[in-house]
Formats: sequence, structure tokens, C-alpha cells
Amino acid sequence: MWAELTSRPLFIGILNLTPDSFSDGGQFMDPGSALAQAHLLVRSGARMLDLGAESTRPGAAPVDAATEWARLEAVLPLLAAALPDIPLSLDTRHAEVAARGLAAGVAVINDVTGFTDPPMLELAQSSSCGLIAMRSRRRGEGFHMPPYADPAPKGPQGAIAELALIRDRLRGAGIQEGRVLLDPGFGFGTTYLEDLALWAALSRLPSALGWPVDRFCLGISRKRFLAVRAGTPDLPPPGRDGLSAAAHAQAIHLGYRVFRTHAIG
Repeated sequence: MWAELTSRPLFIGILNLTPDSFSDGGQFMDPGSALAQAHLLVRSGARMLDLGAESTRPGAAPVDAATEWARLEAVLPLLAAALPDIPLSLDTRHAEVAARGLAAGVAVINDVTGFTDPPMLELAQSSSCGLIAMRSRRRGEGFHMPPYADPAPKGPQGAIAELALIRDRLRGAGIQEGRVLLDPGFGFGTTYLEDLALWAALSRLPSALGWPVDRFCLGISRKRFLAVRAGTPDLPPPGRDGLSAAAHAQAIHLGYRVFRTHAIG
């Protein structure tokens, strides 16, 4: 499905339906506010929306499937009715939520755990939806979050190897590669120097993985990596949109086409 969308850059607007996201926690919990934000993202240039009802920020408490679905079920039909031409992506790690989302018309499942959970992988096998598979490092139910300012120099090899495992997992399940975007997972269990090394490796990441550059999804929007790299580590997430846009332009120059973002332009 991705080929028809990535002939030009595809900005996937992030719509957080959580009280505790790192970028805009709680602003769009109300269905009316969520719909207004969806319209704003689309007017700004988003051609897909990615709905998340469980925060994955550092230190966020895990949310069970029932709570996650309760946050989604009032919003999904509103978006389908108001924006019928905008495909929806569902950011979830729960197979139950993903299945309900597909039944409600969701076009893409975005799993920040890279389809490591067998029920999620089975759902991916049995469906025809698009898939976004992200690399992340987990510790139990939460994410492994080392001190971001860890001064120990590290290269991108660990993240590249973890992406290769996700690629091979999906290949081994017989999933058509044209359905899949790989997400390097900036900030998900990485330190600043790891993120910096991974960003510097973007030019060779497709060849290192044997994966087309237009079938990666970069989620760098408002990430602390951008603020630290710019020398403004205390810049709050909403103030990082200019840095996000500059990073997107840099990646587009390298051939990348798909970006999950909180703001466009």
C-alpha cells in the first residue's frame, strides 16, 4: 500500500489521545478536541493520521487494552465520518485493540514493539493492512530508558541489528515486504550519543538493512535529540517544531519519504 503514498513525502499527523504524552499530554482527550486537531493536521498537509491511546514517553505507566480502546472508540467514527479520504494508523502494542481498530476501518497498525508479541504478529499475518514496525528497547511492561546524557560513545550498530531482527521476523512470518515500514525508533531506549550516531547513519541505513529508503518511517518530531543537538536541551517539546521541520528536510534530501509528526511545515 505504501508505494502509492510515497511518491512524495508522506507526513503522518500524530494524534495523541492520552493524558500523559510527552508533547501535548491531555489536550486531545475530548473527542471534539481530537477532531479539531485532526482537521488542523490535515489542513497543514498530513495525508494520514496516527492515533495513539497509550503514552510511550519515558516513564509512562502501561495502559491495559480496555482503557486504550475506551479512549479510541469515540474518536474513530468521528474521524471516519469527517475525514473519509484520510487513512488512519493505530499506534498500539495490543492485539485486541489492533483487531478492533481494523474492524473499525483503520488502514495501518503501528507497533512500537516491532510485532514481538505473537498475537500481534498473527494479526499482521492474517490481515492485509499496512504495518509500521518500530525498534525499541523494553524492560518488562515499560521501555528501557538509560540516562539520556550518558557520555559513553556508542555507534548505531545496536539499533541497526535490532531493526534487522524486526525485518527478519516479519519476513519469516511471510508478510509481504511492501506492506511494511521500518521505524528506527529514535529515543526509545537510546542515549543522545546513540541517537546522534543513528542519525548520522541514515545515509547508509537502507543499504545496511537491504531495505528501500522509501519504506522507512522516521519519528523524530519534537524528540529531545533535536533540542540537545541544537544546544537548547531545555526547549519544551512544542517549541521544537522548527527543529523537526529542519530534520525532516535533511532526511528528505537523503531520500526518506515517511514521517510521523506533531506538526507539518
